[in-house]
Amino acid sequence: MMDLSSRFTSILVIFLTITTSFAEIRKSEIRSDDRPIIPLDEFGFTHTGRLELDASKISLSNTNPDLDLSKVGFFLCTRDAWVHVIQQLEEEEITCALQSDLVKHVFTFNKLNKNSSFSTVFTENDADQYSLVFANCLQQVKVSMDVRSAMYNLEGKSGGRDYLSAGRTVLPKVYFLFSVIYFSLAATWIYVLFKKRRTVFAIHFFMLGVVVLKALNLLCEAEDKSYIKKTGSGHGWDVLFYIFSFLKGITLFTLIVLIGTGWSFLKPYLQDKEKKVLMIVIPLQVVANFAQVVIDETGPYGQDWVTWKQIFLLVDVVCCCAVLFPIVWSIKNLREAAKTDGKAAVNLVKLTLFRHYYIVVICYIYFTRVVVYALETITSYKYMWTSVVASELATLAFYLFTGYKFRPEVHNPYFVVDDDEEEAAAEALKLEDEFEL
Repeated sequence: MMDLSSRFTSILVIFLTITTSFAEIRKSEIRSDDRPIIPLDEFGFTHTGRLELDASKISLSNTNPDLDLSKVGFFLCTRDAWVHVIQQLEEEEITCALQSDLVKHVFTFNKLNKNSSFSTVFTENDADQYSLVFANCLQQVKVSMDVRSAMYNLEGKSGGRDYLSAGRTVLPKVYFLFSVIYFSLAATWIYVLFKKRRTVFAIHFFMLGVVVLKALNLLCEAEDKSYIKKTGSGHGWDVLFYIFSFLKGITLFTLIVLIGTGWSFLKPYLQDKEKKVLMIVIPLQVVANFAQVVIDETGPYGQDWVTWKQIFLLVDVVCCCAVLFPIVWSIKNLREAAKTDGKAAVNLVKLTLFRHYYIVVICYIYFTRVVVYALETITSYKYMWTSVVASELATLAFYLFTGYKFRPEVHNPYFVVDDDEEEAAAEALKLEDEFEL
């Protein structure tokens, strides 16, 4: 019994890591699986929630007619309720999650009547965020079946179906609005490049590419969520979203590395160690995007879902740390150059810029990886869209800062300074060195 309860406890970790409310119609293939708990999907219901559940090709590894099939089946459960179910199991008040009065039974296998399939519609009138879970409390019995689940809320008087979870139903409008903003930024940037074309470097065209890819990525995500909201399927927009998400991720991290090295506007080449950073970041981004596709498409029912989730988080953290190295190297090189080439003011301007950029990159990474995740965790399911808005606003602010600070200038501030500024900068660097000592 203790071994069983410990296995249920480990599933609690999976429940806590599911921060996204999977919404689309989901098809799951379960083959020879003996896990006592298999989380299938999660959804935020309103007072007009519906769950359509179909299962076919149902088979058990043990065909003994005396098996208690009431211990095998599907149920809905909130996260708070699941914590109490775990306590009931540990205190041996129950021996199976299906025996708890805190879960809502959708279908148990004792109702199969020797059939190998079933179809049911479950009405949920208690607004909350629920997880659809399959429980198998029979020892050493493996289950195989194909499951189709569709969760949605009925809208207003028309009774139309909304397949997006409550709290995420506004996301199509949010993504579309941000895509319009980024397309506007791209148009503005094109105007700036044309107006300042004599001082435009290759890095500025690369920036334009990153902004366009971000806009296309958001547009595809808006269309994907819009079709899911209406029909429960992305109708191919999810494929385009993954493609542009992949390209956007690679180009953004590459841009941060290139700016951090000063490529194009400070020097026309990359050093070997800087090339190695790119050789690390780009393949890792490929792995991260592949992991994201697996996470999104398989859902939490997959046995390797948690593993892929951990791989994605690990790779993302490594990429975020790797892009900081070129900025640190540039800061170090500028400090050394300021002491030797007699251009203290020029180097001080560059040094200040790169220090600011270093701080902003760290803040951007921290906010979009840590703060946004915390918002997803603590925010009520009704307001899950707020974490998306927060993330997009932080990203927009980062793009605006980068574009403004590294915009093309007719009088390049990196190289044009007067004698007074030169003397003041030299004195500032001297005082800074004395302070560090």
